[in-house]
Amino acid sequence: MAILVNLDVMLARRKVKSRELAAYVGITEQNLSLLKSSKVRGVRFATLEKICEYLECQPGDLLEYRRDDEDSMA
Repeated sequence: MAILVNLDVMLARRKVKSRELAAYVGITEQNLSLLKSSKVRGVRFATLEKICEYLECQPGDLLEYRRDDEDSMA
């Protein structure tokens, strides 16, 4: 997988529960869970903006690019 989602890491760092973030952003907890587990094909910029706003972070804190060959090495 080339793009990793580190949302769970940021939630832990900020001591925020998924339920709180989902309510603020206006998405279901299930959709937030899918996003956390990288099981989505995309995310709206408006959603990403609200997540960053609530967690006081940058998009780069949530998303990480990793070459596919690095995944097999880890």
